[in-house]
Amino acid sequence: MSHSRPRVLIIGGGFGGLFCARRLSRADVDVTVLDRAAGHLFQPLLYQCATGKLSIGQISRPLREEFARHRNIRTLLGEAIELDPVARSVTALRPDETTFTVDYDVLVVAAGMRQSYLGNEQFAEWAPGMKTLDDALDIRQRLFTAFEIAETLPPGPERTSWLTFAVAGGGPTGVELAGQIREVATKTLAKEFHSIDPEEARVLLFDGGDRVLKTFAPALSLKANDTLRELGVELHFGVHVTDVRRDGITVTPKQGGPDQQFGTRTVLWTAGVEAVRFARHVAEVLGAETDRAGRITVGPDLTVAGHPEIFVIGDLAGREGLPGVAENAMQGGLHAASCIRRDLAGRPRRPYRYRDLGSAAYISHGHALLQVGPLRVSGYAGWVAWGLLHIAFLTGVSNRISTVATWLASIARTGRYHRAFMLGAGDRHDQRYTYSSWDLPEPAPEGN
Repeated sequence: MSHSRPRVLIIGGGFGGLFCARRLSRADVDVTVLDRAAGHLFQPLLYQCATGKLSIGQISRPLREEFARHRNIRTLLGEAIELDPVARSVTALRPDETTFTVDYDVLVVAAGMRQSYLGNEQFAEWAPGMKTLDDALDIRQRLFTAFEIAETLPPGPERTSWLTFAVAGGGPTGVELAGQIREVATKTLAKEFHSIDPEEARVLLFDGGDRVLKTFAPALSLKANDTLRELGVELHFGVHVTDVRRDGITVTPKQGGPDQQFGTRTVLWTAGVEAVRFARHVAEVLGAETDRAGRITVGPDLTVAGHPEIFVIGDLAGREGLPGVAENAMQGGLHAASCIRRDLAGRPRRPYRYRDLGSAAYISHGHALLQVGPLRVSGYAGWVAWGLLHIAFLTGVSNRISTVATWLASIARTGRYHRAFMLGAGDRHDQRYTYSSWDLPEPAPEGN
């Protein structure tokens, strides 16, 4: 790399960061992609990995492999923790908890969002979210282990709690998880146990609204309600999950009334998202406004007011009409790269315009929803359209081929070939490198 060329630093290797770097691969700039996992994750298919449909390799790809052919792009493993806008540098944390600094001329913040527990961070111990590969593997372990433990228990409340699965949140991820778990119970595991009948497993979905998938057209949402009920998912609307424990949850009606208690050993949380801590730090340092979730207010070209060299894209971009979906991140990444190229050419930047490419949600084998403009598709046709839509966006030819093969096989068979999970050995010390707890939410002051 040439240090005489403009230096572009991209924080995050998700859809926004990936598409931005790709568009700059032939530009006269030096690009650094800084990511805490050094890999790109196709997050919309995480639940397929969590429930054994797809493997890790089919929904993720190393960034070094992705950019190996591009000499002006380098990737670094580290988590951004501090911004110095005067020196134009970012401090990053290595997995061994030492730090290093990366300088930039242009900064693209594409760090994404993380799971929000709405101020109840203690829920995370018993209710994993669905944002990372670790989350997917954690859920896979909890899901299949629950059936294994139930097999060893006599009939009664304890066995029932292990065969009860609660999902908090009725958005696409919650709907997809609930449908998949029910399918695991009724089809995948139906004939594999002797003491229990997996089909008797209860799947409970809780949401504060009056229907699932509220961002979809009402007719599609109601079809999703009906499909979930036909699968055996128990829908509970107008409620909030207000406590999560080792052996159960508490649910509180929004309009008042007595709390309800549900015995369950497996709780999955998809009820909200919030900005990562670095994004909040960026907003504070730059004096930028944020919304309640921590999204940073941006101008027409997706830059922060007073800092034309700092772009904020994807889920973190706080502007009306920008949804937290992969397509917005992709388009934002392409837009930021276009602005950088226009700057190099001495041409004015164009404002960012998001183009809605539609929404899709998978419910179960043969059942999905697709909404593109006036087009509304559900059932089997929606399922086929869902598959084509997601495969079209997968990164890397090898990923597309392997996922197409798995998906086509799933049309003929409902089996899940990636159900393996590890529980670990009690006598082995944890040898993994890990980031420190710096990015965890700060504890509330005592007495609150």
